[in-house]
Amino acid sequence: MSTALSSNRIIRWGILGTGRIARDFATGLRDTPDARLVAVGSRSIDSAHAFAADFGDGDAIPASYASYEALAQAPDVDIIYIATPHPMHAANALLVLGAGKAVLCEKPFTLNRAEAAEVVALARAKGVFLMEAMWTRFMPALAEVKRIVASGEIGDITQVHADFGFAATHDPEHRVNNLALGGGALLDLGIYPLSIACAILGPIESVQAQAIMGPTGVDLSTGFTMKHRGGTLSICSCSLRARSPGELTVSGTRGSVRMARLFHMAESVTVDLLDGPSRTIATPWLGNGYTHEAIAAGQCLRDGLLEHPAMPLDDTLALMGVLDTIRRQIGLRYPSEA
Repeated sequence: MSTALSSNRIIRWGILGTGRIARDFATGLRDTPDARLVAVGSRSIDSAHAFAADFGDGDAIPASYASYEALAQAPDVDIIYIATPHPMHAANALLVLGAGKAVLCEKPFTLNRAEAAEVVALARAKGVFLMEAMWTRFMPALAEVKRIVASGEIGDITQVHADFGFAATHDPEHRVNNLALGGGALLDLGIYPLSIACAILGPIESVQAQAIMGPTGVDLSTGFTMKHRGGTLSICSCSLRARSPGELTVSGTRGSVRMARLFHMAESVTVDLLDGPSRTIATPWLGNGYTHEAIAAGQCLRDGLLEHPAMPLDDTLALMGVLDTIRRQIGLRYPSEA
């Protein structure tokens, strides 16, 4: 069972993987109070050394490990952020949890719900903290939207619209187009509107999806409509071929609140009422945005919590189940699932 750390304890982070997302998270840690990157693990010692050198601070250079196993067993590490490609998340999380260390696992949590259930079961059996790294759930913009919704200012909530898309490379070997690496718009981008719609509207009862598939077998563009418990709808889309506005709007009987362009890192939200003027509320964020989820995970360790109430494991399991359903509907299956 997890025990709380002292309130002023520095949270000692390890990062498993050295790719772009690992670098983004390490950059966010630089602006995270009472947190320090102390270790990095890679399948290549040269890659680990280069990463550690880039993110060292004076004489405080993170320890470098030439395998994920070595990082999982490393001393003086409180929590490990998993930043490997999608198909590796489950195995990597099981490895780290098996060593008794807390885990923050990059989204999508795993490839499917069955893998997610295995990871969650091990964390709960060992009494170790585990959280999906859905950083948008911890951004100030979402907190402000939820506050406005709860206040009743925009009336009874009826629906959410959200889109997320960009024009990605056509290179068939790139991870977003590579079926073996869990590519496709849904897991890479669709998870954002899916997760935030659930955070605002609550549990999902049913979903209907359509997609345009690419030559490598991944989805290039996917749209899905979800019915939420309580009688609300969310209409979401994602694309690897369209530079969409990236906006999210929550609509009610008296008006709406909108997270502007690139909603996952919105610096403001705008309220439009039927019987009043529009107003915009600033929602600045710390560091590069990843800082907020690092702060949240660290506070859980200090408080002795095994999961975070804003990103509970039951939510992660439910959302992985919805992703499975969408993939069945659009015919997206990964080689490891065969």
